[in-house]
Amino acid sequence: PVAPRRVVSLVPSETYNLAAIGAGEALIARTDYCELPTDLVAKLPSIGGTKNPNLEAISDLSPDLILANQEENSKKDLETLAQRGFRIYVAFPKSFGDGVAHVARLARIFRVERTPAAKALIAMGYAGMSKDPNGSAPISTFCPIWMDPLMTLNRETFMSDMITLGGGKNVFGDRERKYPLKADLGEMSAWNGDRVANRDTRYPRITKEEIVALAPELVLLPDEPHPFTEDDANMFRALDIPAAKTGNVVRTSGKDLSWYGARSIEGVERLRAIFRDARERRG
Repeated sequence: PVAPRRVVSLVPSETYNLAAIGAGEALIARTDYCELPTDLVAKLPSIGGTKNPNLEAISDLSPDLILANQEENSKKDLETLAQRGFRIYVAFPKSFGDGVAHVARLARIFRVERTPAAKALIAMGYAGMSKDPNGSAPISTFCPIWMDPLMTLNRETFMSDMITLGGGKNVFGDRERKYPLKADLGEMSAWNGDRVANRDTRYPRITKEEIVALAPELVLLPDEPHPFTEDDANMFRALDIPAAKTGNVVRTSGKDLSWYGARSIEGVERLRAIFRDARERRG
């Protein structure tokens, strides 16, 4: 019947979402990885990491709502908090559209759906849901998320949907993570059946040879979850791929690609600009 007034955020993007819709004052704690907006997070105590929050510190704060994410937070931690009687909102947007809908739900939960800030953000989100407005053919794109081991993502992820929305085509869209690791690297037969039934197959480990074979026209290097460096970029530039030959190995913001909700809504046009520049360099 009333908006939550004591909220703990266990997800960096949710901290940003609440600030963006004008409900940041409800936050009483955040994680070590909540970086934005800087003026808000500077005032909030941290309760640890997303994977290892201090459950006792959270309990002592007596929140009336905890914001969590199915992928970023531990199921065991969330179950423990739920057993202690705390209300938890667990989100798991898998697409840009899911993220826009999530922001709209938050606005209703916090009773700010009619405020100018929330209405403008949600309207911007719906406007950004259209594919590349220029109607350009998608540019084949490789986006790693980790360096050692080398990892990427398939089409069942939020980041892959952002690549599509920006104007790209994920070259590893159909690639599933195989188990064990040697199977993912083509060194043995993969497990099947019950042995992989509950395992996450969205983030495959890959080889440089696979990248070369798929010939991406753009290599997109986000600064999170892995902070890809210029040395990493030079490694990809040394590969025999179209992206390296046309100068299309580009470092970019991981937040624009992976922070569902407000940040991705704001980042769509920045992402589309990267793809437009890549097309021009490709010729």
